[in-house]
Amino acid sequence: MAESECSVSVPHMNSLLQMDPYLKPFEKDFQRRYGLFEKQLTLLEEAEGGFDQFTRSYKSYGVQRMPDNSLVFKEWAPAAEALFLTGDFNAWNNFSHPYTKKDFGKWELHIPPKEDKTPAVTHNSKLKVVVHTRAGERLYRISPWAKYVTKHEKSVIYDWVHWDPPQPYIHKHPRPQKPRSLRIYESHVGIASPEGKVASYSNFTHNVLPRIKDLGYNCIQLMAIMEHAYYASFGYQITSFFAASSRYGTPEELKELIDVAHSLGIIVLLDVVHSHASKNTEDGLNCFDGSDSCFFHSGARGEHSLWDSRLFNYSGWEVLRFLLSNLRWWMEEYKFDGFRFDGVTSMLYHHHGIGSGFSGDYAEYFGLQVDEDSLVYLMLANHILHTLYEDCITIAEDVSGMPTLCRPVQEGGLGFDYRLAMAIPDKWIQIIKEFKDEDWNMGNIVYTMTNRRYGEKCIAYAESHDQALVGDKTLAFWLMDKDMYTNMSTLIPMNSVIDRGIQLHKMIRLLTHGLGGEGYLNFMGNEFGHPEWLDFPRVGNNESYHYARRQFNLLDTDHLRYRQLYTFDRDMNRTEDKYGWLAAPPAYISAKHEGDKVIIFERANVIFIFNFHPTNSYSNYRVAVGPPGKYKIKLDSDEIQYGGHGRLDHNTEFFSEPMEFNNLPNSMLVYIPCRTAIVLANEEIDYCY
Repeated sequence: MAESECSVSVPHMNSLLQMDPYLKPFEKDFQRRYGLFEKQLTLLEEAEGGFDQFTRSYKSYGVQRMPDNSLVFKEWAPAAEALFLTGDFNAWNNFSHPYTKKDFGKWELHIPPKEDKTPAVTHNSKLKVVVHTRAGERLYRISPWAKYVTKHEKSVIYDWVHWDPPQPYIHKHPRPQKPRSLRIYESHVGIASPEGKVASYSNFTHNVLPRIKDLGYNCIQLMAIMEHAYYASFGYQITSFFAASSRYGTPEELKELIDVAHSLGIIVLLDVVHSHASKNTEDGLNCFDGSDSCFFHSGARGEHSLWDSRLFNYSGWEVLRFLLSNLRWWMEEYKFDGFRFDGVTSMLYHHHGIGSGFSGDYAEYFGLQVDEDSLVYLMLANHILHTLYEDCITIAEDVSGMPTLCRPVQEGGLGFDYRLAMAIPDKWIQIIKEFKDEDWNMGNIVYTMTNRRYGEKCIAYAESHDQALVGDKTLAFWLMDKDMYTNMSTLIPMNSVIDRGIQLHKMIRLLTHGLGGEGYLNFMGNEFGHPEWLDFPRVGNNESYHYARRQFNLLDTDHLRYRQLYTFDRDMNRTEDKYGWLAAPPAYISAKHEGDKVIIFERANVIFIFNFHPTNSYSNYRVAVGPPGKYKIKLDSDEIQYGGHGRLDHNTEFFSEPMEFNNLPNSMLVYIPCRTAIVLANEEIDYCY
């Protein structure tokens, strides 16, 4: 290692090492990473006048309309021999409008306004870049910076459409303040309707946003927004990075969706895919300039063997310009409030996580297997976003458990705000599939819920979109399966399958919400026990939309039990909003009793009690509490309105007594019915958090 790299000072390294002394042997790795990060910042300052200017490159690349209505087209195509612009504006002449070659593989074209002073290329007209390669090929391409692309119904290729509306949408509402407790509603616009079709931005704005607000979620995570040619990729094979998907409507309609969400006090995160890109050439980034590199690594390093997609060269200057400007574009143009970064594990390691078990040994997170180019890219992205937008939220999808992922860049961390607690949904599916109720291991459940890195915030979830994909099914369907088709009516008595399923569905969610993290996530529709699974139209299912929709109509039928699960989810979120346990330090677990199947913990001065036993209720169960006083029931999964049996009297007052129990100074006696979760709050504490 070069001497200068060893002497790099990470500003707040000491506080990181105080928090986790086991990182001490890897101090040099942190210094090297931070040194590379600092070097990039310095280069940006010297070459581009700083990251603020650099990340606004969407204002100079692609197509720009000047004040006099002339148009400037700019591209980076280092391997191209020549570039031309063609389209509706020049009757698809392939040679009349050549770009001029500039330094560093850049190309520019200026088109003056028409005689009537209007732009030569009109709003909503089609364009293509014609690339001449050194091998003599002529290729038709979409600009990587295209802001809107559409596909004709019978076509397989997307078209670049010039988007410059005469009356662009103007945001009316400011961004809401960053919530202390993050309650995320993970959403997909296209399936957000009971109808068998691709739903619209407008449908989401008018029909789904009010439900999200009512449910008490304060954040929406929007999937599949960046344009993707293949609908069934769930939005993870991106073809146009700057284009909001046109299959749901126009860019202006997405802006309205976000603006209306802001008016409801809900922030909106974009599920951003910078970990890889679609292999499509004619309507994607792949081989844009005729070479197999350009935005990507050439050869094997530029291919993801499992995803069949291209991998970015994060050390490339123009690649950094493209990706960092892409983040800025979504923040500025659409007013997103932050990002959930997809596929972070694939980015962090040269092996992309393929065939790696990740035992938790720290040596797995350092050394030659780590891709420091992409790691530094993530440090830069987080640093820039958090510097420019104080309330910006970034979430990492990482299955490896990389230490310092969610520690500040100034400590040598990667700078994310949260990471997804990906082991929790896997644990719930495993338990439901493999164990009888009486064999559920309370200690193992608690361990999975609480096994997270100290000082790094987690988003807990019982199930996300991943668990509902074809080949798997929703938690509700794992619990109740075909009985959901015939026995979900409140007009008939619950059978044992539905009774068990409804009670456990609520308990699993509340336990995950209260114990599993510093934020909570739910996938659209699963809050009310959405049946079946998710499957997008494709050849294998005869292009069916049957499973590519969310059956909100089930909620609107009053006599179905879906309404009961919805009401519980709503009240769970509203109870959290009042007491703020997600923003509180981790819980103190006072009981995890295997025989009784009971879990009890205290968080934010609120007592959570879970009795998972299928048949045993406990009339005078001693519960340890910290602060003395009078406790009352604030949430009870056994309430009739939630599909429970109404066995608890909500007028009951529980008085603590100074009897030490399970290492807490006070305790009280509580009646806990079987398969019930209860939240108790101390009436003598002011809970304004």
